[in-house]
Amino acid sequence: MSYIDGFLAAVPLANKDSFIAHAHLTDALFIEYGALRVTECWADDVPRGQLTDFHRAVQARDDEAVVFSWIEWPDKATRDAGMRRMMEDPRMDPAVHPMPFDGKRLVYGGFMPVLHLGD
Repeated sequence: MSYIDGFLAAVPLANKDSFIAHAHLTDALFIEYGALRVTECWADDVPRGQLTDFHRAVQARDDEAVVFSWIEWPDKATRDAGMRRMMEDPRMDPAVHPMPFDGKRLVYGGFMPVLHLGD
């Protein structure tokens, strides 16, 4: 079964186009290094909760949108090798290609699927 990396970030509304351009570059690299697919989602219907919510998870301000993304890998070994290569790739140098959001508030993790329905 596949392996999933999930990401949650707060991106300034003014940086939406920059975020999409950044995603085009980085997501193509994930595919180059073995990912099966990458999905980037811009908040559309993300309610604020009383105790927890996506906004609180990334300390999103009023001028920021929550972005939810995931990468599907064929397996964890491919993911581990791909992530190592990403970190070594000079195209990922933040001095050359800075992230259009605050990486300190990025939430991420790797997940083993336990159920998959559909295609």
